[in-house]
Amino acid sequence: MGHGLEVKFAGGGSLRCDGAEIGGYASLFGVPDQGGDIVAAGAFSASLARLAARGERVRMLWQHDPARPVGVWDEVCEDATGLRVRGRLLPEIGLAREAAALIEAGAMDGLSIGYRTLRAGKDGKGRRVLREVALWEVSLVTFPMLPGARLAAKQEDDREVAAALMAATAALRG
Repeated sequence: MGHGLEVKFAGGGSLRCDGAEIGGYASLFGVPDQGGDIVAAGAFSASLARLAARGERVRMLWQHDPARPVGVWDEVCEDATGLRVRGRLLPEIGLAREAAALIEAGAMDGLSIGYRTLRAGKDGKGRRVLREVALWEVSLVTFPMLPGARLAAKQEDDREVAAALMAATAALRG
């Protein structure tokens, strides 16, 4: 990747797309990946702010290949769970149509972040904790490294779903 760019795979389970729109979690906070690294909450915030200030966005790539963009991420943000992404595969691009077919068939099941570590430390178990990273891209990948993060079929905001469930529970309790 050059220039100290690292990649961190996330995903697993069923990775689906609803037409050309996709979304889910590209990284989960506090969860060790298969390499033993942990991303700390807030690790992406400064990078996302810098990108926004420059009018730039995180790229959507196929398998971390900078020559193979397949769409655009319309939203990349941190929440309490991790790095949430929402975007569109571009149907004008042949590879994006192939990606959509693979996702819909369940043959594609991962996301991966491409980043450069700016600040990291160790936890009590000797695992690297990424405290600040410069996020460059989020890729669709075949083999994820963080199985708990994945794309979802419908792009619903988790907070809205949680609020609706809490309201329904309260209504049932009277």
